[in-house]
Amino acid sequence: MEINKSLFDNLQNFFGFDNFKGDQEAIITSILQKKDTFVIMPTGGGKSICYQLPALMSDGTAIVISPLIALMKNQVDQLRAFGGTDSIAHFLNSSLNKSEITKVKEDVTSGATKLLYVAPESLTKTENIDFLRGISISFVAVDEAHCISEWGHDFRPEYRKIRQVIDNIGDNIPIIALTATATPKVQQDIQKNLQMSNASLFKSSFNRPNLFYEVRAKRDVIKEIVRYAKMNSGKSGIVYCLSRKKVEEVAEALKLNGIKALPYHAGLDPKTRAETQDNFLMEDVDVIVATIAFGMGIDKPDVRYVIHHDIPKSMEGYYQETGRSGRDGGEGICVAFYSQKDIDKLTKFMKDKPVSEREIGTQILKEVIDYAESSVCRRKQILHYFGENFNEAGCNNMCDNCRHPKKYFDAEAPLLRALTLIRDFGEKFDDQYIINFMLGVDNAQISSYEHDKLPLFGSGKEEGEILWKSLMRQAVLNNFVLKDIDNYGLLKLTKSGKAFIENPYSVKFILNYLMETAEDEVEESQHQAGALDTVLLQMLKDLRKKIAKQKNLPPFVIFQDPSLDEMCTHYPVSLDELKQIQGVGSGKAMKFGPPFIEMIKKYVDENDIDRPVDLVIKSAANKSALKVSIIQNIDRQIALEDIASAKGISYDEILKELETIVNSGTKLNLNYYIDEIIEEDRQDEVFDYFRGSEVDSIDTALAELGDDDYTREEVQLMRIKFLSELGN
Repeated sequence: MEINKSLFDNLQNFFGFDNFKGDQEAIITSILQKKDTFVIMPTGGGKSICYQLPALMSDGTAIVISPLIALMKNQVDQLRAFGGTDSIAHFLNSSLNKSEITKVKEDVTSGATKLLYVAPESLTKTENIDFLRGISISFVAVDEAHCISEWGHDFRPEYRKIRQVIDNIGDNIPIIALTATATPKVQQDIQKNLQMSNASLFKSSFNRPNLFYEVRAKRDVIKEIVRYAKMNSGKSGIVYCLSRKKVEEVAEALKLNGIKALPYHAGLDPKTRAETQDNFLMEDVDVIVATIAFGMGIDKPDVRYVIHHDIPKSMEGYYQETGRSGRDGGEGICVAFYSQKDIDKLTKFMKDKPVSEREIGTQILKEVIDYAESSVCRRKQILHYFGENFNEAGCNNMCDNCRHPKKYFDAEAPLLRALTLIRDFGEKFDDQYIINFMLGVDNAQISSYEHDKLPLFGSGKEEGEILWKSLMRQAVLNNFVLKDIDNYGLLKLTKSGKAFIENPYSVKFILNYLMETAEDEVEESQHQAGALDTVLLQMLKDLRKKIAKQKNLPPFVIFQDPSLDEMCTHYPVSLDELKQIQGVGSGKAMKFGPPFIEMIKKYVDENDIDRPVDLVIKSAANKSALKVSIIQNIDRQIALEDIASAKGISYDEILKELETIVNSGTKLNLNYYIDEIIEEDRQDEVFDYFRGSEVDSIDTALAELGDDDYTREEVQLMRIKFLSELGN
């Protein structure tokens, strides 16, 4: 009773809270009683108080092992603010100089420091072990304990040495291990490695009811992210990307569009990273774009959305990263973009790794693919991954799959076939093998077992791949089958699975996954793209004709038809917006744009048109390295064949690039090349033809000029010269 009263007093006095959340009180009591304690608590559940409060109440200094320098700084700052003195908490890591390290050690030795945060790399240094031997230690907290396990999403070899170091420092030091994400497999690894199999285990539910989960097919992804950020202007968000290059690109696109955004990755110097973090915490910046590889140790309660530009490498990583949103219990939207290309890239990364690491990585990645492509309740899948059964009714439509009605199929007969097959094959194969067998895929593995000779081989062709993939996933999710992650993901029948074979019953599964959705969306977007504003289109064509007459130019020199079509779906009302229209570069926008902008603006106002948000999305100057290089080589008067050869592209491809460049408004002087291959009078003839033509088609030009007299290449080159000289 005495501990409890003192606990509540300290919670109130130090942190200003009246009550504990969830298991916090029981966890803290366990530590104060010097028991080994293992805490699995999702992000936002209040993990840090579980070791901070007992550290403040115990004699001696608590050692907190954490892999994130950023998080250490964050927590030390908070503790100093609560405690009113700088010496109450310190960190010891590679960011400190000699005099700072001396100050830390003095405060710890004097007994003024209640919490000392140490990076695992610093912990193993001989001088630090010697120092820690000489002080009174209340307990050791191992934060982010999943880093111990190769099956965790953020494996750190240094974490494997922690137990050994603790034994070196002293005898019977209590340990509290904490993680915000641990599958049953990772949980076993942590307990085994830290030799705490008898620890008191506290495992909270991983359900975060306020988070909305959504997976989208990946198309125009930067545009989608910018659009989302603009629609949620002023809200805090994090965008995760796989590469530093992509981080910089996305951050630049957001800034171009008036969103306060900054990049954050391991390639930036520590000072810049610290400033970026502070800017985000102080709300001088709304959006941080970060690499998934670089953990952001930011405890910001009001992050309103987390977007994954690339699908994460593991479900734990995904859970951890999405968990940064809505920590205050408010809105938290989690959107992940998914494409097969991303998966291929991640698989490629694993090719050079040692065999055991590659096999583990493949299994972990497969879980992510299953999650992304599935149409089952996202929350149910996430919780199942962490060993928690969940009824999807409790999702309350807080994921895309629950919110949108799905197609169901009668799974009784195909499930019976699949389960019987798993049993008859001796539970020695994974789900992909069963799917391939059902579809009749004739591969080396199947023929090596001579399973292609069995009567059931290929018997599921009619149902199709989508049904079998859906079925195998949901057989695992609904506990008919267990996936042996330790053992290449081989499928084992559960009690329910065996009972179903003996006594089948009606069961409905969801059909459909992201690949099918992606096709639907493409059709839908094509359908939408076809819905041009035909009234405005005619007005713009009349305006183009009028300007063409005034300037004595063919209409297509002003703007080509695809550009006008796009203006009629996006309604650009400023020069900046007009530059984003396909085929309109800076030059053309300045030269011909103002009257078009004026007409569109007036039309939008008069007809009260609600413009789509994405049209105002600016992209960085769309001059790829290839285009810039071509322009520079033409300035140096290098033959087109030589440029193509140096760039590893064909002659046809270089002509296409040149057309794109001049269509967007850049002037090119190709006379040095054209004069060599086409006589002057023939040039004049083609030039005069285009000047009087209503259309810019090469086929029409060849028919008019005579394809015996001119080659397609000559007409194409002359059209490029014509558009460059008259239109730009």
